[in-house]
Amino acid sequence: MAAASGFLLAAAMLSACTGAPSPGGTPSDDTIALLLPDAKTARYETFDRPMFEARVAELGDYEVLYANADQDAAKQQQQAESALTAGAGVLVLDPVDANAAVSIVGSANAKSVPVISYDRLIAGGDLAYYISFDNEKVGVLQATAFVEGVHAEDEGRGILMVNGSPTDSNAALFKRGAHSIIDGSGLRVLAEYDTPGWSPEKAQEWVSGQIAQHGGAIAGVYAANDATAGGAIAALRVANVDPLPIVTGQDAELSAIQRILTGDQYMTVYKAIKPQAELAAEVAVRLLHGEKVTAPLEIQGTPATLLDPVAVTIDDIMDTVVADGFWTVEDICTPAYADACEAAGIG
Repeated sequence: MAAASGFLLAAAMLSACTGAPSPGGTPSDDTIALLLPDAKTARYETFDRPMFEARVAELGDYEVLYANADQDAAKQQQQAESALTAGAGVLVLDPVDANAAVSIVGSANAKSVPVISYDRLIAGGDLAYYISFDNEKVGVLQATAFVEGVHAEDEGRGILMVNGSPTDSNAALFKRGAHSIIDGSGLRVLAEYDTPGWSPEKAQEWVSGQIAQHGGAIAGVYAANDATAGGAIAALRVANVDPLPIVTGQDAELSAIQRILTGDQYMTVYKAIKPQAELAAEVAVRLLHGEKVTAPLEIQGTPATLLDPVAVTIDDIMDTVVADGFWTVEDICTPAYADACEAAGIG
């Protein structure tokens, strides 16, 4: 966070640059491309994009070329090529597929266009910067809360692990962090699944199959994010599992916070997206001007900033997502959740 504050100050001192994108694919000094991977993960359209664009607008008269790949690596490749043709001077890229995105970096490098690897680390190429969260710690936080939440009477039962997309470099880190806790906990993993595209529907389908196979032997479901958690919980509800086993999540989506209040979901992980998006915007503007950027870390030869994630259970909602203004009490405590909010002391 200290690193982010430093860039806030530095970037605020930049002079504005005006003008239209250069024709013929020549990089412009006023155009930034923001390429995000999907819309199923609610954070990207709700927080990352508007926060990034707002910070860029504060820094000067710059144009943001925005595209969302809808979890399609080939589509993202086309979007990146279009952005480069339109004269983008910097790419801020959150890859659908960390390996496939290497070709995007190569195309940008060929035009001397710097690439910021945003949220997910691209597997190769000459990257100018990497900004994300400590993703292995995300898995540790999830699994620590998960192990603590599984009741003693459930020790003879097992757990399911619904991991993230196999093409997402962060998903491997979440999994590694989770296994570092779960493997030594004494909990028995009944089955494990890497969810294609982080699809809630695929998570629901897989969990449904596991319920049919294992039935009452399931003591909990480790889900790598809130979307897959929603799919897992839907499967448990359809199967009339009662009481629900504990389910983890990540991203502090509004629906997940509400599920935590009703007891359907046990926890989520809150990641303060505003400093992440704003730092990416500030670094992008500095790179547009050809300025050198530094960072507190170096990961695979790339300057990097990793922000801290925070675990959220029902006891932490007011001190985390509400205190930061990520969600308001009014957002959370709609009429359908008014009683649950009152019971949890939120209001």
